Amino acid sequence: MQTEQTIEKPEEENEQYTVKAFAGDVLDILECVAAAIFVVIIVFTFVVCVARVKGSSMVPTLEEGDRLAVSRLSDQYENGDILIINNWEGHPMDAEGNILTTTGFEERIVKRLIAQEGQTVDIDFSAGIVYVDGKALDEPFTNTPTTDPVNNALPLPLTVPEGYVFVLGDNRNGSSDSRSTLVGLVDRKDILGKVLIRILPFSKFGRIESAGAQNG
Repeated sequence: MQTEQTIEKPEEENEQYTVKAFAGDVLDILECVAAAIFVVIIVFTFVVCVARVKGSSMVPTLEEGDRLAVSRLSDQYENGDILIINNWEGHPMDAEGNILTTTGFEERIVKRLIAQEGQTVDIDFSAGIVYVDGKALDEPFTNTPTTDPVNNALPLPLTVPEGYVFVLGDNRNGSSDSRSTLVGLVDRKDILGKVLIRILPFSKFGRIESAGAQNG
């Protein structure tokens, strides 16, 4: 009667098998890492990006140093949304209503959307009240009345031209916005996205709701 014998692999073959298995595991890990990096790149290119607040133009809503998650999914915005804007150029208007091009801050800025194309915006600087389509806005998010800058960039009242929007900072006395020749009208193609969430500081982490610049 023959007994079944166990045939052991030579030690050299076992070592080669172990090396191949290890190499396979490493390749699997690298593939997972590469896929994760690719997904992150896609997300931060087309879906969301992170912005840092500089300055005090959006106080009290946002403060210097706040880190924000910005949605890039849609180019459709509502009045009251907080936007991140590429302000490489400003677009003031002359007295005849011609849109000019000036040098902007040459950096990203954060402002609140007040009026869009086809809407008429006006400001009663003596009372500090903003009007859109003839109706006063309820703006509880501002900390000061809307004042008249030294050199207003736009003739008011103004019907916002096609392809542009009108923006203001919440800190109306300390904001360079559509009232300034450095900003003026904002070309829609220069809007990077809408602010969704405050990431930092952690003590203020949370969604940034559109204050809705509503008609009063």
